[in-house]
Amino acid sequence: MSLTRTLLRTPHTIACIGRNYADHIKELNNTAPSTPFFFLKPPGTLLHPNAGPVLCPRGVDLHYEVELAAVMGREADDLTAENALDAVKGWCVGIDMTARNYQETAKSKGLPWTLCKGFKTFLPVSGFIPRALIPDAQDAELYLSVNGEVRQQDSTALMLFAVPRLLQHVTAVTTLYEDDLVLTGTPKGVGKVVAGDVMRAGIRVGGREIEEGRIEVRVEDRVGGYGA
Repeated sequence: MSLTRTLLRTPHTIACIGRNYADHIKELNNTAPSTPFFFLKPPGTLLHPNAGPVLCPRGVDLHYEVELAAVMGREADDLTAENALDAVKGWCVGIDMTARNYQETAKSKGLPWTLCKGFKTFLPVSGFIPRALIPDAQDAELYLSVNGEVRQQDSTALMLFAVPRLLQHVTAVTTLYEDDLVLTGTPKGVGKVVAGDVMRAGIRVGGREIEEGRIEVRVEDRVGGYGA
């Protein structure tokens, strides 16, 4: 019998932490930040389980990035590292899809990242994971496979900035509201997918799979729209 998932509600804000795993920073030849930084994905990128494929626009070099996301449980402003987790009601797994060629162009010209991160379907998510199922956000294992081949598999203990510090940073910049998401960065192993590929992602705690955190989604070419 398949698990009945609780779907995420549409967030006001999706804040995505960049460069929070050292080996991922190295694989993209980036510089490690001295403080957390984040960018935003539009809410329209959200793709719920079984809601359809990830759509790849024409000319896009499409990459996956699996991440643990905090789901906010209340309005949160100027959180401290000590009380930040009190504002979190649960978690989800997300795949931050990225138009890598557009991102490289944006980086070289000092432009925003909205285009490379913000296409429709560019954030497949799992169902809602109750907070108790991941009691320690720094002691879980994220994974992602493409067509059955494991591409990403690392512990959240490798984050450069722990989740409370990330929440402190984001809420020092902007107020978050109930159901908003904070994606906490991706480990090494990011790479390309094309139409026909099937991505599976999820999270384990103590070696045990969290059923609510599973994602399975196919990639298809987008017909029409941007770049058509």
